[in-house]
Amino acid sequence: MRTDPRAAIAAANTALGIEFGSTRIKAVLIGPDHEVLATGGHGWENYLEGGLWSYRLDEVVAGLQSAYASLVADVRERYDVTPTSYGSIGISAMMHGYLAFDADDSLLAPFRTWRNTNTGRAADELTRLFGFNIPLRWSIAHLHQAVLDSEEHAPRVAHLTTLAGWVHYRLTGRRVLGVGDASGMFPIDSQAGTYVEFYLDQYEALVATRVPWRLREVLPTVLGAGEDAGTLTHEGAALIDPTGTLQHGIAMCPPEGDAGTGMIATNAIAQRTGNISCGTSVFLMAVLERSLAELHTEIDMVTTPDGSPVAMVHSNNGASELDAWVGWFADFARVVGADVSVPAILQPRADRRGRRGRRHGLQHAVRRAARRSGGRAAGVHAHRRRARDPRERGARPAHEHLRGRAYRHILREEGVRLDSLFAHGGLFKTPGVAQQILADSLNIPVSVGDTAGEGGAWGIAVLARYRALLAGGEAGLALPEYLSERVFAGASVATLESTVEGVAGYERSTPTARPCPAGRRPGPTRRPRALPVRCSDAARTYVYPKMSHVIPLDLFQTLKSDRWNSGQISIPNKR
Repeated sequence: MRTDPRAAIAAANTALGIEFGSTRIKAVLIGPDHEVLATGGHGWENYLEGGLWSYRLDEVVAGLQSAYASLVADVRERYDVTPTSYGSIGISAMMHGYLAFDADDSLLAPFRTWRNTNTGRAADELTRLFGFNIPLRWSIAHLHQAVLDSEEHAPRVAHLTTLAGWVHYRLTGRRVLGVGDASGMFPIDSQAGTYVEFYLDQYEALVATRVPWRLREVLPTVLGAGEDAGTLTHEGAALIDPTGTLQHGIAMCPPEGDAGTGMIATNAIAQRTGNISCGTSVFLMAVLERSLAELHTEIDMVTTPDGSPVAMVHSNNGASELDAWVGWFADFARVVGADVSVPAILQPRADRRGRRGRRHGLQHAVRRAARRSGGRAAGVHAHRRRARDPRERGARPAHEHLRGRAYRHILREEGVRLDSLFAHGGLFKTPGVAQQILADSLNIPVSVGDTAGEGGAWGIAVLARYRALLAGGEAGLALPEYLSERVFAGASVATLESTVEGVAGYERSTPTARPCPAGRRPGPTRRPRALPVRCSDAARTYVYPKMSHVIPLDLFQTLKSDRWNSGQISIPNKR
């Protein structure tokens, strides 16, 4: 029997989830049946400080308050009741990055987000040291780069955390982190449910003569899904709701990263399941039956919120730039008297078919323009730093990345299989379009649920609800069973199968394997205006198609400076 929403809100039989995304802070309120009761949001953008992408912490707080106030207003409008408490609260945010504090909790350097790629030397050194892939955006890479660069603040680091961990600390006073978010800071031992001790020993020995601190004392405590992560304090309640209406003492679940909440939102934490998130970045998560046999720098090894190993393929996809471009069209339409929404602009291009039944959608238009111009990947980077992973040097459309070498040639060679893929994120709020593109490009059934647009905010709300049940004395229900039996049982899910025509079209443009030139040693090679060529063995090399800036750079400059960053972004000339 469906619970009355108004009664559930009045009785605090609800769960509140707040997620700090790269371009939007989302708040979602769910009831005891996990249905969405109300939503709120706050738009924001990163900015450049000292050549690095960042957000100000006062803007984090302001965005938190704005998103919460927006949700409360939605509750009042829908149900004519003002919430004063909740059964539980969860905080999630973009993973990785660098938030370092001294012993007095003073921020030592501006927040360095996952978008920054200045950590190549540190990531390379740590990958060689551990024999484990350390991506450019991981927190340990940022920390070690600060040590390598002899930054003044490096010896004074007392606490290191993520954005979700910092907000949670401000609300509860506890320095903890969900295992999924922690797996983007430092490698995780899935069996032990905490950081890999051997790697901690190795790193502490490496920097022993450079810094006075020990890494295991700097990192936050790791918690699994459902564990006690503290309660909302008086100060925390006032931080969320300056009006004083929100009560303290509410149970908090472990703070998580957006990858983990995406897995929750898509019921993709069991083996042989996967999910794809398409927002400001795009990532594919595959829950493994076993660990990968070899080291692959193209694949990140993270965990589910309950600690299971996950292979993650990640890419910057230029979504912010595409959104600005489409938003410019929407603004122009309104100026000439046509009130047209962004989905309405995207839909015709996504659905259009040309001669011989070939699809000529938005993504295909991007690819055609890219091939004609023959340059770099579509996207904008403020600085051309050398990146260890060639795909980090420029953004590419989501489907281009996910059908590339990392999925087709590495995961398949490692024996990783997916029975299904669940998609979420703002891209999937337009029904069917991106879903079919992904099904065709990956040749896997792709499903989308009713919560596709809420995505991670709904996912962290579900984790908060799970914490409340365990705190209430309900034991013995593991997270996968909780999701399948309580959350997604009878859920409305739309699944699209791949089409023969679509798969054939993508296969024709898939990177091909061809022999390495005779007498040439396998390894990295560069060609003008192309991504690096890498031979994985003596027999073959994978070659990627060229991509380029599709939209004129001067227009990007105008859009960026006018709509978001007040002229703070610098866009380089095309080489």
